[in-house]
Amino acid sequence: MKLITTLDPGSLVVIALTFVLFAVALVVKGIGHDLLLEAGVFLVSVKLILQQVKSATVAADTAARLEELRAAMARVERQLASRPTDEAPLT
Repeated sequence: MKLITTLDPGSLVVIALTFVLFAVALVVKGIGHDLLLEAGVFLVSVKLILQQVKSATVAADTAARLEELRAAMARVERQLASRPTDEAPLT
């Protein structure tokens, strides 16, 4: 369950609270049209939180790739700086 470990505590609280309110609405209002509305609210909340997790994961991956590119560029710049100046450029 990697998803549970990537959710921040605030998101877990929102999911739990929304589920509790959904269960209370089910008991108070019974099964009917309002149940569909409450289920929709619950699903929208969960969907928004899952999208936030996916967005954070993509951002972290992008940052890692950017750091790899920076390291590669620094390595190339060091190699170019250490070359003798009498050699022809690579262009």
